[in-house]
Amino acid sequence: MTEPPSAPFVRAGPEGVVVSVRVLPGARRPGIVGVHGGAIRVRVSAPPEGGRANRELERLLAATLALRPSAGRVVGGTAARDKRLLVLGLDAAEVSERLLAGARPPGVSDDPRPDG
Repeated sequence: MTEPPSAPFVRAGPEGVVVSVRVLPGARRPGIVGVHGGAIRVRVSAPPEGGRANRELERLLAATLALRPSAGRVVGGTAARDKRLLVLGLDAAEVSERLLAGARPPGVSDDPRPDG
């Protein structure tokens, strides 16, 4: 039986699953807001200072994936909005399914800005 395909923002790596993430810091309400340009878009309330946004991103995705907080860590783009997160303990299809299930429906936004 073949494994179902995963989303384009998820790929299996030798150490675990790598997720491409576009982080939107300083949000009023954190959460996954969809997929854009080959990355999952995630809002975090923490500012991008001193690694605070990275730590919140790791906690938020671990909670969405129903994993312990240490099961996900930023491995690329630590000082950029575009990041790579390594996830341990799940296969690529399961990561993709859980992240998409945790995303808000299209058009639902808590941010009044047009690109929100």
